[in-house]
Amino acid sequence: MKATKSKKASKQITETDSAKLKELFVDGLKDIYWAEKNLAKALTKLAKNATSEELKAAFEQHTTETEEHAKVVEQVFEMIGEKAQAKKCAAMEGLIEEANEIIESTDKGTMVRDCGLIMAAQKVEHYEIASYGTLRNIARTLGHNEVADLLQQTLDQEGETDHKLTELAEAYVNEEASVE
Repeated sequence: MKATKSKKASKQITETDSAKLKELFVDGLKDIYWAEKNLAKALTKLAKNATSEELKAAFEQHTTETEEHAKVVEQVFEMIGEKAQAKKCAAMEGLIEEANEIIESTDKGTMVRDCGLIMAAQKVEHYEIASYGTLRNIARTLGHNEVADLLQQTLDQEGETDHKLTELAEAYVNEEASVE
């Protein structure tokens, strides 16, 4: 099937449109900034509650990466001439709460808990992947190609983390959880 451009898609972006899109972009940055800062704290708790050493190590590594991601967002704010500010991210708040509920509802020292923690962490990763992908695309539209490149690097790391979690689940966590 041949793709066709709609009339709207080929419309020139006006200054007003650009200002509105930049406002949306900045709002998205504030959201992901809050998300990264609060996720770093949550990942420490996930690592503490993980059963397998490999999962603990994955959460600890991602904690360090998440702290770096917050710094990247600060750099993006600076690059676009905005003050780095966080705005409460209801989505991340809910995902962190869900992870806490998994900790509370599973037995300590079990692979069932690890399976649940992987599930919660992958939901977080998918939220971040969606956020960074969208922000990268908006940055490109606004002509901020260096910003887009930085956001792409973070997006790539989020994807790698998601793949690592899948590998842990498939390697042994899910199987061991199924026989507990």
